[in-house]
Amino acid sequence: MATGQHSPIAQFEITPIIPIDPVLGYNISFTNSSLFMVLAVISIWLFFSLAMRQRAMVPGRLQSLAEVTYQFVDGIVEENIGHRGRRYFPYMFSLFLFVLAGNLLGMVPYSFTFTSHIMTTFALGALVFIGVTVVGLIHQGPVKFFKHFVPDGLPLWIAPVVFIIELISFLSRPFSLGIRLAANMMAGHTLLKVIAGFVVPLGVFGIAPMVFLVLLTGFEIFIAILQAYIFTLLSSMYLAEALHDEEH
Repeated sequence: MATGQHSPIAQFEITPIIPIDPVLGYNISFTNSSLFMVLAVISIWLFFSLAMRQRAMVPGRLQSLAEVTYQFVDGIVEENIGHRGRRYFPYMFSLFLFVLAGNLLGMVPYSFTFTSHIMTTFALGALVFIGVTVVGLIHQGPVKFFKHFVPDGLPLWIAPVVFIIELISFLSRPFSLGIRLAANMMAGHTLLKVIAGFVVPLGVFGIAPMVFLVLLTGFEIFIAILQAYIFTLLSSMYLAEALHDEEH
């Protein structure tokens, strides 16, 4: 469906920047979404390169922010996975930073929020799901891993039904991760666009929506950070379940 230039959902339209011929029927053009994913990675690299350049004993503002971010994610991993989760910290840290950078870059005027697209967030959720499943199968073995789908002491006659329900719940994890993140980012940015559309047409009375827009922008920044936290938190909880038998 075509979207007008001033439509609140026009900001989510994916447009090709460098068109590339389809491969096996798939469009692999370099798009505005691809561009901001690259910018997110570059922004993370630049931030930590500048922040940790001097590695001072008394850290400055950038170094303090970098260290707080590191300790924040480390706390998530330590609290939910435990000491053995240290080996998975680099992935969790990278996941948090990538989602956070994507969310915050979307707050810049005329930018693009790639974390508002369900296919992008679902892909991130699917990577977590596949990784957690592989880790669980390796550390617990197929028998113990799938035994979690049938709780101990369950009557035999109801076991197949419970197994199917638990399996569906397990398979829905990448969808729940992706939908939660994309829906929150899309809803917030749509509301910002709608409120901003009232500022100029209302003239002098536009000061009211302008004030609300400023407050809503601050709230959206908070939501951007919160959603990166929730995505990382749930991912670490899923990984903790996969390592449960190893921990005990």
